[in-house]
Amino acid sequence: MYLTKEEELILAGEYGYALQKAMEILVALGDIYGAERLIPIKSAQIAGVSYKNLGEAGIEFLRDFVDAGAKVSVYTTLNPAGIGDDEFMEKQREVLELYRAMGIEVTSTCTPYYGANLPKFGDHLAWSESSAVSFANSIIGARTNREGGPSSLASAIVGKTPEYGLHLDENRKATVKVEVEAKVKTFVDYSALGYHLGKTLGNDVPYITGLKPESLDYLKELGASMAATGSIALYHVEGETPEYRNAISDGIETVTVEEADLKAVRESFSDDWSEIDMILIGCPHASLMEIKEVAELLRMRGRPLKIPLFITASRAVKALSDSLGYTETIERYNGRIIADSCFVVSPIKGWYNGIATNSGKSAFYFRSFGFSVRLDDAERLIKEAP
Repeated sequence: MYLTKEEELILAGEYGYALQKAMEILVALGDIYGAERLIPIKSAQIAGVSYKNLGEAGIEFLRDFVDAGAKVSVYTTLNPAGIGDDEFMEKQREVLELYRAMGIEVTSTCTPYYGANLPKFGDHLAWSESSAVSFANSIIGARTNREGGPSSLASAIVGKTPEYGLHLDENRKATVKVEVEAKVKTFVDYSALGYHLGKTLGNDVPYITGLKPESLDYLKELGASMAATGSIALYHVEGETPEYRNAISDGIETVTVEEADLKAVRESFSDDWSEIDMILIGCPHASLMEIKEVAELLRMRGRPLKIPLFITASRAVKALSDSLGYTETIERYNGRIIADSCFVVSPIKGWYNGIATNSGKSAFYFRSFGFSVRLDDAERLIKEAP
């Protein structure tokens, strides 16, 4: 991989150990994927935040950078943290302080685009949260690979990333056409479609026809579910996403999604309410419109839930919810908005046995953790819950 004179000096250690170590990671990544050069990035977003996932080895990795004086050189935000017992939270706070010491905004959300980290079309990024990567590539038209925590941190420090993968025009073309013949109208329909496509397509770049989403949240959930069950980091929806016009070529494979495909997903997550002791909304973190919908549904229900309802959201979105009165309404009916955190990366096994959710992403992960799962739209969950 070609390096400029300055990059060579960084790699040689002339600018200090922290930059050298970060550059070593980027050069190794570039060599693996055949990148020709490094390119500047506008922002970074770092996953690998929860102590559940990092452990002591992860803390030592971060501390090594901090002790060497590492500082990020581009605007950088952080993925959600985990929640747990006192011992866990002490370690979790240590992780957050290490990231903060490097100049990273401890926003702790998987939806950085709802706050200050909102890229524009064509921006090159180094993002590592799978659902945020999908949103940035597909809905915004920015460019990022699905980075790991160490590589996104290295890019944040150096301010560059290897030019390969989805940074290149040719790799942003569709590799498969998906004709959706099933009725896909509601939020959970998009969850189920994403779940099915991720399982079916793996890491393809799909060009999807037959969709008319009522809300951007539906596309957010589609991408998040595809990224969870597969490795899809970019998709195009005909008439909806910014790059669809030039994304498809003649001769690529076509697959069809029928009603039976989505029905199979729903039926696989249809555990009885007797097995469910928690409702979870906001995976990825909920938008203000999602929170508003829940508040209105609870008012229509008119009586408190017997099992707790949790909505995970960014700090910025929760602050808006607080100011508009949605949070108060939700709490009145046994609900709670939790900012900065994610149940998927929290050691909650033993706290609850089963979850009801409208998210294909959370359904996938919690089933893999051994939980009972019920997948349905927020309206039906709140109406039918005990």
